[in-house]
Parts: sequence; structure tokens; C-alpha cells
Amino acid sequence: MTLQLDQIEDRELSIRHGDLELLRYVYRPDNDQFESPRPYFEPIRDLAGQQVSLYRPHDHVWHKGIALSLPNCGPHNFWGGRTFRRGQGYVDEKNDGSMEHRSFTELESGDQGVKVAEELEWVTQDGDHFFSEKRAFAATVTGDDTWVLSFSTAVTNDTDQVVVMGSPTTEGRENAGYGGFFWRGPRSFTEGRVYTAAGTGGDEMMGVRGDWMGFHGKHDSNDAESTLVFTDHPENPGAPIKWFVRTTPFAAVCPAPFFDAELPMEPGRTVTLRHAVAVCNGDTGAEGAGKTAELAAAELARLG
Repeated sequence: MTLQLDQIEDRELSIRHGDLELLRYVYRPDNDQFESPRPYFEPIRDLAGQQVSLYRPHDHVWHKGIALSLPNCGPHNFWGGRTFRRGQGYVDEKNDGSMEHRSFTELESGDQGVKVAEELEWVTQDGDHFFSEKRAFAATVTGDDTWVLSFSTAVTNDTDQVVVMGSPTTEGRENAGYGGFFWRGPRSFTEGRVYTAAGTGGDEMMGVRGDWMGFHGKHDSNDAESTLVFTDHPENPGAPIKWFVRTTPFAAVCPAPFFDAELPMEPGRTVTLRHAVAVCNGDTGAEGAGKTAELAAAELARLG
């Protein structure tokens, strides 16, 4: 079935499958500066209509469904909240930048799904231009119970300084290498199951390397279940990537390119990140998650 793309008040894009809204892309957020305003995908639903994302949870108000979020960009924070610094812990440095929409260069929908291309500007909390970004994403229904969101971004250092990309772990906090294409799951997904090529588990999967990771959870108020399968790209920095994952005290997955290794971006350098997530009705199991990862990787390749 053809996906429908609607633009709402020059603020959001809505993608629908028949009468069901699969996701919204909020490209002009109205969040406080402390939350590092940036575009996000929220809500996100599986093809059975179950929501598989969470917006602005009280424990981490800067978590927004799925969003490109990077906490340690040289002196700046494009994640939100306080910044972790070696020997100091989390510090409110008033350094929360924003990713600001500038234009769409492509908005397409049809039998092959939806494709969007966008240009953005990264702006520091002081109002200075920092990075420029070109991103694209696509939504495709691949079966009766699965659809795929593909995402690609190319970020260019427009400053005259080397910007060191990192994470709280590169600043000294163990197993806190978050940053990148970050998903926050529903509360009911807490203590869900994590699937990888190496096996099934939970929080002990933090920092595992691999091309993909699945997360299975259950929904409150009914017997529904969903699985999300995330993929990395072999040309991303650090591939095969280390994964940031939590099942407790909340559900979260992030393919983290700077988990425990800094990446210096020289002036003018562009870093490209490409990921996909397959949203599946029910429990795929570990074997099914692996097959779904192959499908999602193929959709990501089509995005380019």
C-alpha cells in the first residue's frame, strides 16, 4: 500500500499507512534550550498500531523518540542536559546547541514509500554556526508485519578548529558511550529482550560489537508485543560498531560511533552516519531479528 506524506503547519511531517499514522517527524521542535532542540521521530508505531517510542520522559527530558543526538562535540552538547567531563562528572555548562531545519530538498511519496531529504544547521547555545548537515530518511513497508525507517546524515565541521567527537565514556564514565541514532522505548519495554548475532540477553549486551541489534518488548493493557531491529553500516566510523543498550531502568538502543574512541574532525571534514530500524509486530526471536536486519540493511542501501 502506498504511504501518504503530509506536512503539518511547517513543523511536522506525518507518514501514514492507510488510516494508521506510522510516525511523525518533528523538524521544528519547541523544546527548551537545555534539551538541545533538534528534529525527532515521535510517535513511532508498528503496523498493528502499537506505539514503540517515548517522548520527553521525566527521567531524561531530552530523550525524544528517535533522534540524532550527540553529547560530546568538542566543547558543545547536541544531546541535551548536562555534559559529562573527566574529573567533574555531569556539569551544566550552558553549552546545549540546537539542530535547526533550513530546508527540504526532497519530499516524495508513492508505491516505493516515502523519501525525505533535508538541510540543517547546527547552532551553539551562544548562537554561532557550528556544523552544516545534509540528512535523508525513507519509510518503506516491507511486509504485512514490518516496515523500515532508513536514515542517513552527512555532518560537516564548518569551524576553523578540530572538533573532537566523543561520549561520556571517552570522558571517563564507564559504559556510557551513548551518542548517535538514539531510540527511547516505551516504559512497558523495560526489562525487554536484546537480540544480537552473538545471542540473547539484557543489560550485559552493553558495548557489544556487531552489525545489528534487536529489542523485543511488551505493551501494557493488551497482549501485544513488538520488536525493533537496528542496523549499522559497514562504512560508519568504528564499524563494526559498539552498541549502547539498556533494558533497565528503561529501554534504549543506540549504535554509538564514538562509544569509547574519539574521532577528531578537522575543519571542513564531513562524517557520514547511516542506520536503519525495522519496526515489527510481535516477537521476531533472535533468528528472525537477524533476517530482519538483512532486510533493513537492503532498504538502507536503497537510500544511498
